Amino acid sequence: MTIRNRLASALLALTLAGSAAAPALAADTASATEAKPTIVLVHGAFADGSSWNKVIPLLQAKGYKAIAVQNPLSSLEDDVTAAKRIIDAQTGPVVLVGHSWAGTVITQAGADDKVKALVYVAAFAPAQDETSVESVKGFPASPGLAKVVKSPDGYLTLPAEAVASDFAQDVPKSESSLIAATQGPVRAANFEQKVSVAAWSSKPSWYIVAANDRMIDPGAERALAKKIHAKTTELKTSHVPMVSNPQAVANVILDAAKSVR
Repeated sequence: MTIRNRLASALLALTLAGSAAAPALAADTASATEAKPTIVLVHGAFADGSSWNKVIPLLQAKGYKAIAVQNPLSSLEDDVTAAKRIIDAQTGPVVLVGHSWAGTVITQAGADDKVKALVYVAAFAPAQDETSVESVKGFPASPGLAKVVKSPDGYLTLPAEAVASDFAQDVPKSESSLIAATQGPVRAANFEQKVSVAAWSSKPSWYIVAANDRMIDPGAERALAKKIHAKTTELKTSHVPMVSNPQAVANVILDAAKSVR
């Protein structure tokens, strides 16, 4: 065999070996991705799924699949159904994250077997057979609630001025204006609906307290975090830490995700 033929044979062998290894490498990569839980993000009242727009890229950058639920905000049952539709579509474990009103939603939807951890972001966390309102009973009414507008058919919205002063007072006016423009009206009666199960009673939980919250009393948030035995992080933010401090929120969610085995 000539030197040229020997070189050609060696190159062919290397190419074949590389081709054989490629599928195995791809399989290993896919397996690693599949091993990570999917992070399902549920928005609260006076908001929509875009409230997670700054957090999602941070989670994706760490190799996690993240999906924002679009809540109809028309009832507890409807919002739980919307969350469970996304949960059911996942093939592996889920970390369920809820902001504000969505804390009540994930408290019930989180009972799903696929959900392995719960993250509450400045959120309600009612006990079984308790409502959102009852979960914060005994704490001061927050300033932002006095500015809510109720429609004739019983749905609540926040005026742009109230979003800027009480809902998202620590973000630029351009951002608070966008939040006001994209908010989903929420049925007032939702806050008086009882959860039939409290997922936090059997699953590990994380809680982010928003120390400058003007929609839910920060003292109530601290009490809720203690009640559910959550790993607690306090941030000096408004009611929307995922907008004003997305990295800190992402870090808490990632901590919860890393706990899932």
